Amino acid sequence: MSSQQPVISVRDIVTRFGSRTIHDGVSLTINKNEIFGILGESGSGKSVLMKEMIMLLEPNAGEVTVLGKELNGISYKEAQHLRREWGVLFQFGALFSSMTIAENIEVQLKEYTTVSKAMRNRLVRSKIALVGLDAHVGSLYPSELSGGMIKRAALARALAMEPKLLFLDEPTSGLDPVGARNFDSLIVELRDMLGITVVMITHDLDSIFSIVDRMAILADKQVVAEGSIENVLQSQHPFVEAFFKNDYTKEKFADKIVLDKGRDV
Repeated sequence: MSSQQPVISVRDIVTRFGSRTIHDGVSLTINKNEIFGILGESGSGKSVLMKEMIMLLEPNAGEVTVLGKELNGISYKEAQHLRREWGVLFQFGALFSSMTIAENIEVQLKEYTTVSKAMRNRLVRSKIALVGLDAHVGSLYPSELSGGMIKRAALARALAMEPKLLFLDEPTSGLDPVGARNFDSLIVELRDMLGITVVMITHDLDSIFSIVDRMAILADKQVVAEGSIENVLQSQHPFVEAFFKNDYTKEKFADKIVLDKGRDV
């Protein structure tokens, strides 16, 4: 679980696209070795915020600090070094369709390291095995894989550089319930085995209640609740009420939803 040592700090982020404001003072803290969830309604800026953390977008104001590096004004050399410290699993895998799975995983090793081809091959095989795929999958193309296998292959690519941070955008989206549970279990296993910090955008209630240590809820252009599921359930914000406190959620997760001074939350 979390060691309470911050690895990502987001402070007073403001993000605008033209006249549209997406974030207006967003702040949150992600601690080392935790699985941190980013939740929110559609259009609340979850993916935008993650892209700002991995330097694909730059906010209009505020500060984002990752692994002790403040991203505003970071040099090109520092940015390139920092990018080696994280892996990203995009929502639909984002694998290169013209490359085999092995070639997809090898891309970063070729780009950022000087290891030999033989060593790269060994590393690729180890990552394929790490995510629970058979060795022969390395020779296949993305079009030859099922949805669950694509997720695992993309995860193997995200782990290629042995990152300290792992960013996941809707990792269980499109998976059947069994596949989603297996993928959640894999994420926890990898976190514990590798000692990494996981940041995940998710709407999956099973994931939220079973593997997320802490979370931030985005709504009204800000973080309206942050903390453990117990902390978040104390919020009376309308989005939190609608997302967590409906009859379906209460029935399905009755054993996990806490009571607040005798009142069913």
